[in-house]
Amino acid sequence: MGKSTQRILVIDDEENMRHMLSVLLQRENFQVSLASNGRQGLDIIRRKQFAIVLCDVKMPEMNGLEFLTTLRGQGIHVPVVMMSAFGTVELAVEAMKQGADDFITKPFLGEEVILILEKVLQRQSLKEENESLRQQLREATGDNAFAALKGKSESLRTIILQAGKIARYKTTVLVTGESGTGKELLARGIHQASSRAGKAFVAVNCGSIPESLMESELFGYVKGAFTGADRDKKGIFEEAEGGTLFLDEIGELPAAMQVKLLRVLQENELRPVGAGKVKKIDVRIIAATARDLKDEVVNGKFRQDLFFRLNVLNLHLPPLRERLEDIPTLVNFFIGEVNSETGTKVRGLASETLRLLMQYDWPGNVRELENIIERGVLMAESDCVKIEDLPPNLSSQPHNRRLDDLLGTLSIKKGRRLLEKRLIGRALEATNGNKSKAADILEISYPSLLAKIKEYGI
Repeated sequence: MGKSTQRILVIDDEENMRHMLSVLLQRENFQVSLASNGRQGLDIIRRKQFAIVLCDVKMPEMNGLEFLTTLRGQGIHVPVVMMSAFGTVELAVEAMKQGADDFITKPFLGEEVILILEKVLQRQSLKEENESLRQQLREATGDNAFAALKGKSESLRTIILQAGKIARYKTTVLVTGESGTGKELLARGIHQASSRAGKAFVAVNCGSIPESLMESELFGYVKGAFTGADRDKKGIFEEAEGGTLFLDEIGELPAAMQVKLLRVLQENELRPVGAGKVKKIDVRIIAATARDLKDEVVNGKFRQDLFFRLNVLNLHLPPLRERLEDIPTLVNFFIGEVNSETGTKVRGLASETLRLLMQYDWPGNVRELENIIERGVLMAESDCVKIEDLPPNLSSQPHNRRLDDLLGTLSIKKGRRLLEKRLIGRALEATNGNKSKAADILEISYPSLLAKIKEYGI
């Protein structure tokens, strides 16, 4: 059981019992501490950490139930096994109500004690493991905050896990990735998984605001600041007070505004247009761009100091062509969305349709897939989307990516094996592991598929 690091506290007013249990437990490699009553036990447990406590019920000064009640009242959740020479069902029930993990009646055999302790420790280990897994899930999903990002690929799950971990902090985040990969969805997930979830999430596209209006739109203005300013107006930053401001396409920000934004980020304060005083703000900034800001810095189009200030935590969303295994999940979700909105009753894709989608390069990423599925569902004449229901140019799109970039090798032998392995994996993913359907999609026989699964260790 690996008890060499397990420390146990034995509380009993009988010296012989303490000695007997000490010898027994040390023989099982427990590290044993002894107390003669509940009060002494509390003093010891406040100074040391224990894996488990073995405590008698009837003791002077503070009996076992009083000890247990006080222990739980102080928020100490170490497992406790109660023991008594006056064991009754009523006493055992009362002990369990007070927070005991198990109960044993004296006299007992040494083996009985060890078995009960092992059972309680195993239960505690499972409880801690489950809590650890729940914590990982909370970090990975932000309590389902990232549910809008559909997919099962390792690359996507890694990004969501990282986003869940950083959500609790105010630190500025830079989300990068091609257009249509879901950068705003990731930003909303970070907001929802944070302590700011009850406040506003404000999204603004930096490329959509005319340069002449950008300062007043972002920072607001006071009455009389310019012609037509007949009242004070809050800017986008103030609208996001206490919450999260998502600055999309940050690379479109004009040079003059880059300087002003940098000051806001550094000082946590802004000055509305025409105002004589600055205002303190509490806003978390999540910026996003499809550009390579490092190149923009080198080319003098983006300030290096602002880039460093924004790029404290970088999350890169991979393009859909690099996570094709997410396509079946996304397709099913989008079909369900269209059915719900329009009343259509499409159940899925024809096998050749899915095969075509898995071969496409997706320059428009998830957004393009969503639009294509919407069109396909609306055009479908049956309960499944066929190739003819898709845009006519989809199957004739050029595939300009180099094969050696895709496969990482120029060897025909290695390339064939890699390609076959990937295609089989994606086909199995698309059919939820149904080998017969996967064989149909791959256009090979069922026995051939089984042989290749075994050969490639899939």
